[in-house]
Amino acid sequence: MKISQRVMRALGLDTAKKKYAYGNDPVFGHISESRVADQWTKTTCGYCSVGCGMLVGTRDGKAVAVRGNPDHPVNLGKLCPKGLSEHQMIDTPGRARVPLLRRGGKGSPLEPISWDEALDVMVARITGLQRTYGSDTLGVIGTGQLLTEEFFTLGKLVQLGFRSRNYDGNTTLCMSSAVSGYKLSFGSDGPPGSYADMEHADVVLLVGSNIADNHPILCNRLRKRPGQVLIVADPRVTKTAMMADIHLPVKPRSDIALLNGIAHILLRDGMIDEAFLESHTEGLDELRRFVAEFTPETVARTTGLTVETIENIAFLYGTASSAFIGWTMGVNHSTQGSVTVAAINNLALLTGKIGQLGSAPFSITGQCNAMGTRESGFTSGMPGYRKFDSAKDRAELAVLWNIDEEELPKSRGLAYPDIIEAALDKRVRALWFIATNPVVSFPNVKLLTQALSTAEFVVVQDGFYPTPTMDYADLVLPAAIWGEKEGTYTNSERRVSKVNAFVAPPGEARSDFDIFLSIAERLGVRERLFSGWISSHDAWLEWQRVSAGRLCDYSAFTWAQLEEQGGAQWGGTSLYRDGVFPYDGGRAKLHCVPCLPFSEQPDKEFDFILNTGRTVEHWHTRTKTGAVPQLDRMVPNAWLEMNPIDADRLSLRQHDRIALVSRRARVEGIELRITGIVAPGQVFMPFHFAEQNSNLVTLGAFDPISREPNFKQCAVRVERSR
Repeated sequence: MKISQRVMRALGLDTAKKKYAYGNDPVFGHISESRVADQWTKTTCGYCSVGCGMLVGTRDGKAVAVRGNPDHPVNLGKLCPKGLSEHQMIDTPGRARVPLLRRGGKGSPLEPISWDEALDVMVARITGLQRTYGSDTLGVIGTGQLLTEEFFTLGKLVQLGFRSRNYDGNTTLCMSSAVSGYKLSFGSDGPPGSYADMEHADVVLLVGSNIADNHPILCNRLRKRPGQVLIVADPRVTKTAMMADIHLPVKPRSDIALLNGIAHILLRDGMIDEAFLESHTEGLDELRRFVAEFTPETVARTTGLTVETIENIAFLYGTASSAFIGWTMGVNHSTQGSVTVAAINNLALLTGKIGQLGSAPFSITGQCNAMGTRESGFTSGMPGYRKFDSAKDRAELAVLWNIDEEELPKSRGLAYPDIIEAALDKRVRALWFIATNPVVSFPNVKLLTQALSTAEFVVVQDGFYPTPTMDYADLVLPAAIWGEKEGTYTNSERRVSKVNAFVAPPGEARSDFDIFLSIAERLGVRERLFSGWISSHDAWLEWQRVSAGRLCDYSAFTWAQLEEQGGAQWGGTSLYRDGVFPYDGGRAKLHCVPCLPFSEQPDKEFDFILNTGRTVEHWHTRTKTGAVPQLDRMVPNAWLEMNPIDADRLSLRQHDRIALVSRRARVEGIELRITGIVAPGQVFMPFHFAEQNSNLVTLGAFDPISREPNFKQCAVRVERSR
């Protein structure tokens, strides 16, 4: 779709010109004509969850340039380094272009085959195993990077077509604790606030959230309100912590103690909204008794903060007219992630700081469309935030789909880590991975690779080839990626934005939507489950009907409106403005959350606590960003951060090559960076790099509620490389 002349002028482009002379182009400068766009297309970024609007320039069917869309309300023309180079990943040598099959089984080479043979083999192998071992012998792991319309289609295909309940997404590795925490407190998933809250809040408290690296465009939302106080709680002195008015260098996994300590002071000093609590919550008396033991002195010993700092933070939050609490993986990546979210929600409920501009407990989502799969994907719940165990919800959905209610599962199947464990002991024998690379991203990778080797049939559907996970694949399906298909993404603030195609997929690659419908055809369920569907817009129209009247109601938006307005937020700017929550009785719940030590403590043999995370230049397992030359040149290898005190103790120097060792594995050849960014006794390593994979050493421990991994704390030692 061509953009307006007004937007072109905002970019500094003379719309009357067909070409630009060398050195005279006001945007591109000295550049060859082959890289000057002759058409610009509006779309939405396909990396993180911020949901930036973009303008992609094409010439002769190739993407040649990207600019931020100045009219898009999320980013107002700004983009991060990944977004600015996003178009370059499309036309790289490492794209998956044809289906591939190991005809000779495990150990034989992957050979090109036709799509007909690929899909025939896939359906025959999976259904054959299901006839022998039951429907749930199929395990499917999706992603947070498909279109919402594709998530909706895939969920129906797996749950109602293949009849397997064992379907989850890689979003369980990052966002499931936020989902579970919202459900614990409010009765439903759905971030209550918006980015606008960050601008209007008197106080912004970020807990385990390094948005400067992970969601850099959101940094532009801060400090717009005069006198706003920014507080960052993080064990590491991150870029975001460096921006803060107050940095709280809490000890690893002591955030629960801090949150309970703030609750203690709020209750002790009467900085609570009694009327709101009386009318809209339950559990206050139990919480009051529980947090009585979290005195400032006790919390100071647990967190490493001073009593004065804890008192000050509680006072700032409690007396603010508006306060925003945001978090990301520093909270979620824990065996206590779900209840930590509930402890955050406690503070908002105690003070009534929810449902109003500037106030919200707000999970900053990871992937570009993790929200879309949470709402429509049919994994941890049925589409439209419906519950598996609700007879009312099942009956409602059965009517909408014109199916027998008994076809709908009454309980959730296995979550991601449990699917892997089930593959290891042969309860799951077929695995289908879609747009995810678990050989790099999954914790305790050795267990995963054992499961992949044990599985009888493994399908990897991806836009890139090869990936480390494809070493274990029996079948590879080449998929179209961002820029090659049309639909919608939903970002962290519940804003549904349009995603448009501007180039054709390479080789024989097909959109995930088309692949799913072709599989449905071979299963014999296309007419029954997807009657009349031809394009992803057909899925959108049905999803509108399925979501209508639900908390995540998409029915008011058309694709054309989303295109014109720069997206639209379901639920408006704030949820729960009336103080009514999706629990029976309409009351939110306050939760008593114990502060437990993390499961693998350092000792004499493994004397460091490992923290892992992201860097601004790269995305997840570098499948995308590793193919972009300037991003790869900026950060080509992993590194380990260590405090100077520890480096001196170990006689290590800057840029030494070291080995990171845990009880599970050893990773060699990592560059050492000696810095005060990390505290003594702690080390930090980014998780993006397959070549030096931090997840070889991470712990296979999971939140019992959300099943999210504990990526953030495990015991390691550091040695010189051999």
